[in-house]
Amino acid sequence: MTTTDLHQLTGAYALHALSDEESVAFERHLPGCEACAQETAELSATAARLGLAVATAPRPVLREQVLRRITAVRQETPGRHAQALPLRARLRARVLSRWALAACLAAATALGGTAVWQHQRAEDARDQARRTEQAADEVAAVLAAPDARTRAAKLADGATGTVVVSRSRDKAVFVASGMARPPGGKVYQLWFNDGETMRSAGLMDPHRSDQAVLMQGTVDKASGMGITVEPGGGSKQPTSAPLALMTFPG
Repeated sequence: MTTTDLHQLTGAYALHALSDEESVAFERHLPGCEACAQETAELSATAARLGLAVATAPRPVLREQVLRRITAVRQETPGRHAQALPLRARLRARVLSRWALAACLAAATALGGTAVWQHQRAEDARDQARRTEQAADEVAAVLAAPDARTRAAKLADGATGTVVVSRSRDKAVFVASGMARPPGGKVYQLWFNDGETMRSAGLMDPHRSDQAVLMQGTVDKASGMGITVEPGGGSKQPTSAPLALMTFPG
């Protein structure tokens, strides 16, 4: 292997893509070539930073693509006259190939990051679908319970609300129809009426006028429920007068 060949191995060495024999030869060459030493250090640092950009490694085929790209963008082999140039000139001549390699590494990392992002999006969608299906099943179970009891009431602006309670399941469902959207940045919050205290039972979807909501928590000894308008995200305790108070059916 000639000295000229060794000058072309900086990128492959930084990516740990050399054979054992090539690595040994290059490491012997490295201490005596300031240009190769500097380029190898910079490329190794670039590869390390890009490698930390994602937690999941890119597909194996990307390594082959990067190595093929390194060959395609490398500058012409320097001849004897090129080796005689000052160190500064030789370093300047290598800048283009160094950043071409960095661009290849960035592309490979970006592709790996895109795959991770797409996988996470798919997982999130599946989790959301499972949660929605589970909530629908729980609502249906309360509505179909043999001991389900209902009570309806008129709400503001012509809306209606119906609460369905199953003591055997210790759950309640609130069914709303025709509810106006809450003010900007606000949500409707449901509450269990535990005598002297109001216990949060979850939030309604502010974008839907008709919906069936499984009230969070158990009915326990609650005698009824209430609805208030609260800041987005809800409150630990009601901060406004109830829009409605409903007694649970006996």
